[in-house]
Amino acid sequence: MLLLSIETSCDETAAAVVRDGRTILSNVVATQIRDHAEYGGVVPEIASRKHLEMIPVVIAEALRGADVSIDGIEGVAVTQGPGLAGALLVGISLAKAIAFARGIPIVGVNHIEGHLSAIFLERPVEFPFVALAVSGGHTHLYRVDGIGRYTTLGQTLDDAAGEAFDKVAKLLGLPYPGGVEVDRLAAAGDPERIPFPRPLLHDGSYNFSFSGLKTAVLTHLKKHPDYSSEQNLRDICASFQRAVCDVLVAKTFQAAEAAGVERVVMAGGVACNSALRRAMTAAAARRGMELSIPAPPLCSDNAAMIAVPGDYYLTRGIRGDLSLDALVSWPLDTLKTRFAS
Repeated sequence: MLLLSIETSCDETAAAVVRDGRTILSNVVATQIRDHAEYGGVVPEIASRKHLEMIPVVIAEALRGADVSIDGIEGVAVTQGPGLAGALLVGISLAKAIAFARGIPIVGVNHIEGHLSAIFLERPVEFPFVALAVSGGHTHLYRVDGIGRYTTLGQTLDDAAGEAFDKVAKLLGLPYPGGVEVDRLAAAGDPERIPFPRPLLHDGSYNFSFSGLKTAVLTHLKKHPDYSSEQNLRDICASFQRAVCDVLVAKTFQAAEAAGVERVVMAGGVACNSALRRAMTAAAARRGMELSIPAPPLCSDNAAMIAVPGDYYLTRGIRGDLSLDALVSWPLDTLKTRFAS
């Protein structure tokens, strides 16, 4: 199947053409970083308006890059949720229009499922595996027994890891997007200098909590008002980043060992973080486990990842219709109902 996939869940307008859910023919992303930078975070109304402006341009570029016309597209997959309602509706509305006009099937895809499936665009991974989905809005651990078959093992109880990175960056006066800046500064910092807490590290669960860590950074800044010097900034970033990585790595591999699973996948925007990638790689090597992390462009929001589960569902007759609507909240566990007889 030659699939057109569309992703507009937050602040990236993306479209891709993918063959058989595995071969990327094009993968186009238009970022909105500059549009939201002055506000220090994503403004939903601005995101929706920017999607309206860019979505036809991005789709045209995806078709051109794949060297196909819209007449050659055999199905449409679109992010249905979770995400910002207005942003999601832009992609969904155009996807439904294309499917209706062309008389081709359409399916709504879970954004997090797309992230967990991105690795299949690079290489096969055998099921089952434990997956860490870590991004600006999500920090979840799943057991994955197949596409559409997910069991939640743990999740954040407050801030997601990416959200914590951005909030700490804002406290430090760093430019948006903050996570990238923290990673850059941390590379030249001392991760052992400041003993920030490791929340829930030994509580016996696979849940996460990062709001207290963010508060610990704020408390440190109030006690040390000279933090703005370059080396102090580097050390704060490195120490904070190390605390987040320690928790994410420990919980992920504890969950994998408890589940008796020897394969781990990490996905989502925070999976681009260089320190986290190194820490996960080292932890997997120590335990003799197989670790799979997509290349950074496939960790960030993109449309090609949506095509993997999209193709899987459409080729099995699981599809949506013109009543397809945005789902701001959409737990992965509920996808099992798609396979109910």
